[in-house]
Amino acid sequence: NMDTNKTKIIIFYASYGGGHLNAAKSIESYLKSTYPNFEVELIDCMKYVNISIEKITTTAYREITKKMPWAWGKLYADSQKGILAHLSSRTNKLFAIKLLKLLREKQPDIIISTHFFGSQMCSYLKRKGKINAKLATIMTDFAPHGQWLIGNDNIDYYFVAHQGMKTFLISQNIPEEKIFVTGIPISNRFLLHFKKQEILDNFNLSEKRKNILFFGGGEFGLGKARTVEIFESLVKNINTNYSIIAVAGKNEKMKQQFEAIVSKYEKIENVCILGFTNQVPELMHISEFVVTKPGGLTTSESLACNLPMVIINPLPGQEEENAELLVKDGIAVWIKKDDNPQLIFDELFSNPEKLKTMKENTNLLAKPFSTKNICEIILENS
Repeated sequence: NMDTNKTKIIIFYASYGGGHLNAAKSIESYLKSTYPNFEVELIDCMKYVNISIEKITTTAYREITKKMPWAWGKLYADSQKGILAHLSSRTNKLFAIKLLKLLREKQPDIIISTHFFGSQMCSYLKRKGKINAKLATIMTDFAPHGQWLIGNDNIDYYFVAHQGMKTFLISQNIPEEKIFVTGIPISNRFLLHFKKQEILDNFNLSEKRKNILFFGGGEFGLGKARTVEIFESLVKNINTNYSIIAVAGKNEKMKQQFEAIVSKYEKIENVCILGFTNQVPELMHISEFVVTKPGGLTTSESLACNLPMVIINPLPGQEEENAELLVKDGIAVWIKKDDNPQLIFDELFSNPEKLKTMKENTNLLAKPFSTKNICEIILENS
């Protein structure tokens, strides 16, 4: 087989939330375009391992985040021993055996995981001497979480979002030479130079107004009522110097609620409402600040575009930790449960200096070239 000298790379993601997949896709597309002589494959390790368990876990995750956010926080805090600790050893063996079958078939030289499930499974197989691929873990969050560290003896590379995470990993006895502060991989479309006027025309926006980008929430839209409330408070008081670009995603109901609010206050001139859009880089490029949940990926994209953030409805666990870090670094303001959104928006509008400082502070954490850096580090050393 002449192909055996081709370097083979598998990228594992998992079907929870959107960030892991987008990070994995970004790595995949960079590798394919830059190293055409490599074989690169993107695989959902949860789906592959066991469709029925995957279905149960994704649904459970959805239910938990929707109905009882505090329970997800608790599960998260209790899960320092790893997913494996929560499942029977029989299930784990089953997972590992299925994954091993795949890895024996594919024979990868390098395995890159953007979700800790892939890391944990591969590290387990490597410990048992079943595989000997190089293992790279990309932590797709701004806060370190115990799940990522399980089996770290057998992981060759850790890629993290910022220096604070590196310091934490070192405190957990992970050797410094394994840890690289690269940032979370984002699409290279965030690095393109856009023509502002073209984008404004495309969305019927006026160049006389400043734009506020408002993300209505991901697929696990927690606190939807609160999101609508915050949106209403913004629309109600928006002045003629501003436009709001509201992205409701695939949530049709939220889109209708947004539209109802806009007509109630007769602000149709000031607000552009979108469903799902693949033009996030363009929209970020023309905005003053973004109102959003602080998921790892959205946060990385906002930072790369130097956008200050107004944080709403972080999930307990990772997202709350992300929010704390962003506030501490002066990049974001966080509208908490009992806060009056109105006061927070008023302060931003009346204080252009504050926004300007927040914008400058994004450079503390922005890592726009993360994807390229991660790929180069892995391949230089393999």
